[in-house]
Amino acid sequence: MFQVVRTGFVSLAAVACMTALLPVGSVAQSLAGKNKVVFQVSDNDPQKWNLALNNARNVRDELGGSDGVNLEIVVYGPGIGMLKADSPVAKRVADALKNSVKVVACENTMKAQKLVYADMLPTIGYVPAGVVELMKKQQEGYAYIRP
Repeated sequence: MFQVVRTGFVSLAAVACMTALLPVGSVAQSLAGKNKVVFQVSDNDPQKWNLALNNARNVRDELGGSDGVNLEIVVYGPGIGMLKADSPVAKRVADALKNSVKVVACENTMKAQKLVYADMLPTIGYVPAGVVELMKKQQEGYAYIRP
């Protein structure tokens, strides 16, 4: 009798331990049903941008497009220049926007770099502070990626 109780306890303890090891974001996402991911891009480097855009496309394709994933790219610091209408990745960013990828620019960075909305790609979004946006998204259960 003692052995059966002990086995049951060990099994229950093992399940509890395995559950505790799961990432909190994964549990939250599986309960919510729709995946959520936020990418940080703060580099003024077309290669980094292409990597981030490739990653975003791959995530979107793997998870079923906009029906399967909420995907946002938060841009601040030196990376903000790649959201200008004349940037080397402007066409790729515009394509991502057409494919349900939300791209937001940090208004603090824009102000510091003396950029105005007219300088930027016309269909991007804006947030007051990029770092705060990343914090909020993580608190909402978004997975955080920095390519």
